[in-house]
Amino acid sequence: MNNDYVTLTIGRQKNIALIAHDGKKAELIEWCRENYDILKNHFLCGTGTTARMITDKTGLPVRGYNSGPLGGDQQIGAKIVEGQVDFVIFFSDPLTAAPHDPDVKALLRIAQVYDIPMANNKATADFLINSTYMDKEYDHNVMNFKKNVENRANSL
Repeated sequence: MNNDYVTLTIGRQKNIALIAHDGKKAELIEWCRENYDILKNHFLCGTGTTARMITDKTGLPVRGYNSGPLGGDQQIGAKIVEGQVDFVIFFSDPLTAAPHDPDVKALLRIAQVYDIPMANNKATADFLINSTYMDKEYDHNVMNFKKNVENRANSL
């Protein structure tokens, strides 16, 4: 492949971020219970309250970051950029306004930029977690950001 892209590998053990708006936390916790046997084999992290609630109610170890409105969505986005999150389950509530909506949109955008699998509802999460890729490595091509920055700098 040309040097406009680099190949990144999502390992067998996924680094999965678990996020839910307040109105969807119970649904995500139930989903985690239903998928406990799969999730226990992966590294889990999440935003503040959601991470703590999942751990308390399922026994799954979930590394907690800040609450979404306090920067947690941005922390997860930064972990995507650093290659430390490679899979996102985000049960968002489309019918309730969120004060941190710009942060949520930034997280969605960065997941797209880095070609990260992301589910924003239970049906999509079910399809992803039951994919044959959950048990193996997955190579995906992402824009060569270093080359892109060099090209932009040279064109200014």
